[in-house]
Amino acid sequence: MTQAEIAPRDRLIVGLDLPNPEAAEAMVNRLGDSVTFYKIGYRLAYAGGLPLVGKLADQGKKVFLDLKLHDIGNTVTQGVQSITKLGATFLTVHAYPQTLKAAVEGRTGSSLRILAVTVLTSYNDDDLHAAGYRLGVSELVEARAQQAQVLGVDGLVCAPEEAGNLRKIVGHQMNLVTPGIRPAGSAAGDQKRIMTPGRAIAAGADYLVVARPVVEAADPKATAEAIQAEIAQALT
Repeated sequence: MTQAEIAPRDRLIVGLDLPNPEAAEAMVNRLGDSVTFYKIGYRLAYAGGLPLVGKLADQGKKVFLDLKLHDIGNTVTQGVQSITKLGATFLTVHAYPQTLKAAVEGRTGSSLRILAVTVLTSYNDDDLHAAGYRLGVSELVEARAQQAQVLGVDGLVCAPEEAGNLRKIVGHQMNLVTPGIRPAGSAAGDQKRIMTPGRAIAAGADYLVVARPVVEAADPKATAEAIQAEIAQALT
C-alpha cells in the first residue's frame, strides 16, 4: 500500500504490550472505534495472545504481529506459513538475507506482509560494536534496507530518524514502520532513537507504533486520538 492510500487513522499502530489476553481485550474495548491497528509482540503472544489475532481481524481490525523471527531458512519458511493462517497484516523478521528470503517464500499466496527489522531502536553505535558489528547504525540500516528491497520484502521497521534517508533508498514501494515514537512530554523509556508522531510522519514514516504512551495513559482513547490528530496535521 502506497503512502497516499493509507488513511491517517490507520497509521497509528497501538502496541498491546500487556500481560495477558484479558488485559489486551479490555484495552481494545476501551479504545473502541478510535484505533484500527494493533501490535501483538512477545509479551502478549507468549502469554496466550496469538488467538487474539483472529479475533481482532474478525472485528475488522488490522494486526501487526511483532515476532522478529530469525532461524535457519526452512524453519522460518514453515513458521511463516503457519502464521499466514492467523489473519495478521504485518509480520516482523530480523533483516538477515537468509531469513528475509525464507520469510518471503513462506508468505507466498497469502496477504501477509513481511517487515524487515533493520536495527532495534534501543541500539546505538556502541551497542552494535559491542555485539561485534563493524558498521554503525546508519550504515547497517542502509545495507539491510537495500538487501530487503532486492529480496521482495514489503516494508522496513526502522527508527523514525532513519525514515527520510530510507525513503530515498527504497522509494514508496516499501512501507516504513517506526517504533520509538514518543508524544511530546513522554518518557523515552528504553528507547534511544525516538521522535514525536508529527515529526516521524513528516520524515517519511507510513505507520507509527506506540505502546506505553497509549496503554499506560490515564485516558488511552484520548491519547490515541491526539496522536492521530497530530498525524493528520503532519500530512497536510
